[in-house]
Amino acid sequence: MLKKRFLTIKDECEVSFELTAAEAQQVDLVCESNGWQPIEMKKTGKGKKTTFRAKVRLPQERQFEFRYLVDRHQWINDDSADAYAPNNFGTENGVLSTARTS
Repeated sequence: MLKKRFLTIKDECEVSFELTAAEAQQVDLVCESNGWQPIEMKKTGKGKKTTFRAKVRLPQERQFEFRYLVDRHQWINDDSADAYAPNNFGTENGVLSTARTS
């Protein structure tokens, strides 16, 4: 799940990334905004309520591709991505837009 908060002081959008993954030990956010370097997400909860979270500040009025990497081998897209784009591996990346919609 994605949550966006547009900052008034800076032209940035704070994005909260969240993935529920009951069986996972580790989830990384992998995004083009930082050169595709994995960002380890914080694990909370237990069992079916195990959730991984990360917050990132990004420039407004841009688009960024991203995916989640679960336990260093399984790629997952976010169902709440703004769009999807094909990648060089024959699958798709989620697309996040930091443009204001209203």
